[in-house]
Amino acid sequence: MLLVLFTTVVGVLGFWDIYAGPRADPQPHHYLHVGTIFGWMGLLLAQISLLVRGEWASHRRLGLAVLFAGPLLAASAALLTVHSARSALASGEEDFLIVQNVLGTLWLALILFMAFALKKRRKLHGALLSSTLILFLGPALFFTLIAFAPPFRIEGPETFYRFETAVRTGLGIILLIVLLLFAKDRRNNWPYLFAAASYLLGEVSKAMLVRLDLIDSLTRAVATPSELAAFIIALAIMLALLVCTVLPATPRMGLREVASREARVDAGGPPNNRTA
Repeated sequence: MLLVLFTTVVGVLGFWDIYAGPRADPQPHHYLHVGTIFGWMGLLLAQISLLVRGEWASHRRLGLAVLFAGPLLAASAALLTVHSARSALASGEEDFLIVQNVLGTLWLALILFMAFALKKRRKLHGALLSSTLILFLGPALFFTLIAFAPPFRIEGPETFYRFETAVRTGLGIILLIVLLLFAKDRRNNWPYLFAAASYLLGEVSKAMLVRLDLIDSLTRAVATPSELAAFIIALAIMLALLVCTVLPATPRMGLREVASREARVDAGGPPNNRTA
């Protein structure tokens, strides 16, 4: 729960300039991004609260909301990644987060899939879902640092190096958090390390692409589809993956019937399965 609250606070600070800064000009994709991320964090917070109170049936019924929230979360990340690449090409400037945006989107989809593929291991399932916050925390810390911490503020071309400094400082904070979480439960909290690994892999990949002079090629490749196409494709793929893992194997069972069955099981009653 502390990780959710911390990420929420950092997220608010990270988006502050877009909505309340002196040059605030939020665009539709900003509203989509903020809505999906904070909606996801609200869902995680609600699920944790239900577990603390021992309301297992309500927890499982609310969990079906992931069929809506999960695909929307992944799709909005894909849309933002394409939008960022297209904006960089249009302005003639480098998209300094292109590698992390691509890896972050792929990592998010992978973690969501793994969370429900391993849902029978409850603690691991919970850690995987909570580890998605680590993926949000990186960009949120980056924008918070350059907006509110004077040593990281951009004051002209001569201070562009501070972008990299902010990225590495945020990565250091994230590594400290995930190591503390892993030390608390080494058997089940490895997903936090796995989520943080996307940042390390991103830094290594970026260094290699810069050395090979392929950053521009990657940016152009990512910018090839439209934002809408990226959103629809990611939404469809993530929905298909989650349907395969979230819902029971019984093919004729609808969402309402799944929730009803789980409620009966939690109450100690029979599942009342129907046979074909």
